[in-house]
Parts: sequence; C-alpha cells; structure tokens
Amino acid sequence: QVQLVESGGGLVQPGGSLRLSCAASGFTLDYYAIGWFRQAPGKEREGVSCINSKDGSTYYADSVKGRFTISRDNAKNTVYLQMNSLKPEDTAVYYCATDLIVLRRCTVVAAYMGYWGKGTLVTVSS
Repeated sequence: QVQLVESGGGLVQPGGSLRLSCAASGFTLDYYAIGWFRQAPGKEREGVSCINSKDGSTYYADSVKGRFTISRDNAKNTVYLQMNSLKPEDTAVYYCATDLIVLRRCTVVAAYMGYWGKGTLVTVSS
C-alpha cells in the first residue's frame, strides 16, 4: 500500500527554520519524483518544490527560491524540505505527493499527482 507521511511542521517565528520530512512506504523512492505542495487557508494548493529521481535535479517556485532546499535520502526512503528564513506568508499545510510514474520528470502541477500525504501544518508567527 502506497503511503506518504509528512512530519516536522510546527510553530516558528519569522526568520526561523524548519525541516519537513516525507517518509514513503509501499514503494521505493529511487525511481520516482516527489513534490512538495502547500495550501494556506482560503487559498488554492500551490506547488513549492520537487526533486527528480534519476539525477536528483530540483525545481523551486519563485516564492521559496533561495530559502527552501529539497533533498532525498533513498536509503531512508525519505524526502526532506529544509525551510529557512521563514515568513508569515509561508504559513500553510504542507503536503508531499508523487505521480508514481517511473522516472518521470518532477512537476509541481497538483493535478498530476496521484498519491498524497495527509499534510503537516507550518505556522510562521511571532
């Protein structure tokens, strides 16, 4: 059974950092791209970042470029999102997702994702 479980969310002050984890089970991450998405209250789900399986290349939305870093540890079957210099507008529920298509290039188009975690809440506030 394919499962994605996010963790690491919480309350942090502006300028602070958090590291989110996305633990996968039921499949091996090695061959699949993973994306991070977020949804703030009253807003549409937004693609934040993704990482490819074969070469580990990455993509970042302009809103997080230079502040967030996505990485993967295939041995642990886990993808991470390191978030630095957090801003109040980063407040959202963060989800990881995959389309589970072997070696497909990563995308942050939510409609293409077939498998989602339940999300972890990140609140940036003083």
